[in-house]
Amino acid sequence: MTQSETRRTPGTPCWVSLMVHGLAETQEFYGALFGWEFRPGPNQLGPYVRALLDGKEVAGIGQLPPDRHLPIAWTTYLATDDADATAETIRHCGGTVGVGPLDAGDAGRMAIASDPVGAVFGIWQAGAHVGSAVAGAPGTPAWNELVTRETSTVGKFYQALFGYDVEAVVSADFDYVTLHLESRPVASLHGVGNALPRDKGAHWMTYFEVADVDEASVRVADLGGHVLQQPHEGASGRLATVADPEGAVFTLVRSNG
Repeated sequence: MTQSETRRTPGTPCWVSLMVHGLAETQEFYGALFGWEFRPGPNQLGPYVRALLDGKEVAGIGQLPPDRHLPIAWTTYLATDDADATAETIRHCGGTVGVGPLDAGDAGRMAIASDPVGAVFGIWQAGAHVGSAVAGAPGTPAWNELVTRETSTVGKFYQALFGYDVEAVVSADFDYVTLHLESRPVASLHGVGNALPRDKGAHWMTYFEVADVDEASVRVADLGGHVLQQPHEGASGRLATVADPEGAVFTLVRSNG
């Protein structure tokens, strides 16, 4: 387990957040799955809690207004030093800013945006809250990946936004790009072609570390969630794609490291 309480390099995934209809029920699901505890967070967009592991913040969950029927999905937030300037760059490069920028109390300043292929992501300018405060332990975000039809066009958007160095897998049948900042891999883009789910479109996927992917997959189903892709071996370790009871999709991973 490592603690991460310093300000992140712009472009680094720094936080994940989920907006749901049943806040109490969702806390019960993730509390039982990951051992999270919860405490209230900023409520500018409605009721909101921060998930904790051993007292350290790892993720956020908020409640949607009853009349808002939005897709239920985990949102990856990318760090920025200036949310307003980044929002302008998003617009200039063909993306859309749907919410904000706005202040989240003294925690920081944020916006919700979508890239040119429609994948939703957040930007976070840290104030008192720098983002996930712990990594490398079961129940913490382990990786963030954009799942899209093809990577070349949208990759240029993210490069223009944060100046990533890109490392592509050279393969005729595998469209995969790793985004690097300061010579360190921070996220990836995965082009899946026609395998992209029509009902979801392009989207950011959050990977959560677990001690045992097979056991955690069984627990997801027992808690009312769904196993969408059974546990299997991948390049980064053992994986399973699952959904919570409201349909938010995420990946369980036990890394090779």
